[in-house]
Amino acid sequence: MNLLRKQSSRKPYYTRKAHHAGSWYPNNSHTLNENLSNVMTAAQNEMLLQSTTEEGDDDGVPRGIIAPHAGYSYSGSTAAYAYLALQEMLSSSSSSSIVTCTVLVLHPSHHVYLKGCAISGASTIETPIEPIPIDDDLRSELHKTGSFSIMDQDTDEAEHSGEMQYPFISKCFTDTINNSKSSSSSPTTTTTPPLLRVLPIMVGALSTTQEVEFGKLMAPVLARPNIFVVISTDFCHWGDRFRYSPTPTESTGITIPSSSSSSSSSSSDTTNGGGQQHEQIYQYIERLDRIGMDHISMQQPGAFATYMKDYKNTICGRAPIAVYLNAIDTNKQKGVEQLHLRFVKYAQSGQVRSRQDSSVSYASAIARKL
Repeated sequence: MNLLRKQSSRKPYYTRKAHHAGSWYPNNSHTLNENLSNVMTAAQNEMLLQSTTEEGDDDGVPRGIIAPHAGYSYSGSTAAYAYLALQEMLSSSSSSSIVTCTVLVLHPSHHVYLKGCAISGASTIETPIEPIPIDDDLRSELHKTGSFSIMDQDTDEAEHSGEMQYPFISKCFTDTINNSKSSSSSPTTTTTPPLLRVLPIMVGALSTTQEVEFGKLMAPVLARPNIFVVISTDFCHWGDRFRYSPTPTESTGITIPSSSSSSSSSSSDTTNGGGQQHEQIYQYIERLDRIGMDHISMQQPGAFATYMKDYKNTICGRAPIAVYLNAIDTNKQKGVEQLHLRFVKYAQSGQVRSRQDSSVSYASAIARKL
């Protein structure tokens, strides 16, 4: 059955239902809003604490994020760190000339084999908080290039990796509206947030050549000041059920200099009674993930492609990441825009200590304009 339409002359408008609400996240508006408020407040407090102890390039305008897409009980607290940047961007846009902001969501495909990229065919994205309209103009612009298919409703709604971003996006927008109203002393001083639009794009199984091509194609779009990019991905899926379970004792060639990204693992788990080094599997997984995170932060698509080839880490959003890296690298090489990309949170669904265990890793990153 053909689940994707390409170059259809009929407008494929439909309302995308919140298909995973009630299972992956609350379907009650009040409960969901409260849950997201709690995790975002906790993330904000932690980020403020970090800002007093760490140096970083956090003054630039937020231009995009990397966020996980598991059920909120697993990854919601990690995603919150990234979405503080969207909240910041929308708030700052209230006092700028930006009238409409489009959140471009690049997400993988978990259910349909796709050798390209497919744009959502929806007219509206439903969330338990507030619906979000689609940027139809941008969809038409990209569709006219002939390089993009259009998803049908079943394909769109079955895919969770895009949907897990939408409640956060809606939350950030509604909070910005409410904050702008409450902070205004009079109607004449009211700051108006930009109109919010979203455009989800499913990124399929691309070759390295396709990753470069789509990156170059989308680079001019990503450089527009009213575009904010969300890259939806989880990191290592470890365990027999994922058919990926390397361990520290295996000869994989994975080495990390001591000066590389810091690990949050406890030192008590890395030594045995005799003082000898012994790495737990979950620590090994984190080290493996952080190699990839370092390559992403360097914004060198070739280095990330080599990493994926060498280590075969089960990063489900590797294709969206690769397209994004190629796009921002194109803009950098052309002198259009340069970004600083930093990971701000890392977590795992559980600590793997034996082959009977399994886990999924989550990470959030923020890209800011230099």
